[in-house]
Amino acid sequence: MKFLKKYLKFFIGVAVLILAVLVFFLAQRSGDLENANLKKWRNADVDRRTAAVQILAASDEYTDLLVQCVDKIAELPESGEMAVKDAVSLCYTGVLLKENN
Repeated sequence: MKFLKKYLKFFIGVAVLILAVLVFFLAQRSGDLENANLKKWRNADVDRRTAAVQILAASDEYTDLLVQCVDKIAELPESGEMAVKDAVSLCYTGVLLKENN
């Protein structure tokens, strides 16, 4: 009986340790949207998208327009691996060019 209790405690301890490591790595993966790719952009909610655009553009001026632009880029086929910061930069440059012409 002592033998069984000893190994049961050992296996419970190992399971708790594995669970703690798993939770740690899953928490690290959630990360920020600014450094993610467009696959994660599609799954993010509007508040996270808006916050990411505001951080990357360093402006609140064209936030809604930039979110819509990046949404359209994310809908394109094979755009899932493109970085969010690259898409926001492309959209922001387009907005500035259109404004100056």
